[in-house]
Amino acid sequence: MRDPYDMLGVSRSASEDDIKKSFRRLAKKFHPDQNQNDPKAKDAFSEINAAYEILGDKAKRAQFDRGEIGADGKPRMSGFEGFSQDFGSQGFQGFAGGRARGRAHAGAGVDADDFISEILGQAFGGRRARPGAGANGGRGFGFEAHAGGAGVRGEDVQVTVEITLEDLAGQGKVRVGLPNGKTLDVQLPEAAASGQQIRLKGQGQPGTPAGDAIVTLQIRPHAQFRVEGIDLRHDLAVSLEEAVLGARVRVPTLEGPVDLTLPAGTTGAKALRLKGKGLPVKGGSRGDLYVHPRITLPEAGDAELEAFLRMRKRR
Repeated sequence: MRDPYDMLGVSRSASEDDIKKSFRRLAKKFHPDQNQNDPKAKDAFSEINAAYEILGDKAKRAQFDRGEIGADGKPRMSGFEGFSQDFGSQGFQGFAGGRARGRAHAGAGVDADDFISEILGQAFGGRRARPGAGANGGRGFGFEAHAGGAGVRGEDVQVTVEITLEDLAGQGKVRVGLPNGKTLDVQLPEAAASGQQIRLKGQGQPGTPAGDAIVTLQIRPHAQFRVEGIDLRHDLAVSLEEAVLGARVRVPTLEGPVDLTLPAGTTGAKALRLKGKGLPVKGGSRGDLYVHPRITLPEAGDAELEAFLRMRKRR
């Protein structure tokens, strides 16, 4: 995974506000609902969210800057990297040569086979290295589990769950059914999006340790709202009288209907904004809801309106 600073296009000295602004700009640009014909946008959006998971959190950002976690947010290994580099530079043949030299120091009570077994056992999850036939008939090492050692890890399972825009706005929990028949209520991440994944530790196939369940979120299309990045758009039917004279109209939102003042002389060319009624973003803020007035006429017609227009036409 790329460096989160590079992903968000900010410097390492960037302020929290600069990081948040860059994230919001990129999230809007690469949101899957805005780029339905570009499969790469979904991956870019996921990477942007992952980068902000680190840089948008003070503690995680500090850990990343100190080198304690990687760009994927996972702890970095320490100690074995140096050993693996030294070991890799010499190869098994060089190490095997040391094995012979180890036997020459048998008086010290150290056998090279045991030494290699112990080192490789630590490196590979607590399993003891067992001398035996290697590849192509050569001398090599197998591995056998011992008390306290790791076994075979269970496989991960993939699950897709549909969520609504109301679920996103509420930032609550969503019910997830797993292949093993278990049902869990899973907390939605902040600023969740279509294609985003949640890892449920130990909820996959049995093993030692058990595998994980990878839950992919899929946002269900909404009957009343169109998603545009973190903003929502809604077409509101208004009568000609309401458009000409102005009126108080009811507008649906993700939390329920609210009243909106429709100014006199509304043509429908300009959208009306309801601030903070869009989708949530990290940091606690929300996008906006844009209401587009759509002037409608009665299906049965309006005799008075028709008479008025005919009279004006004669003038």
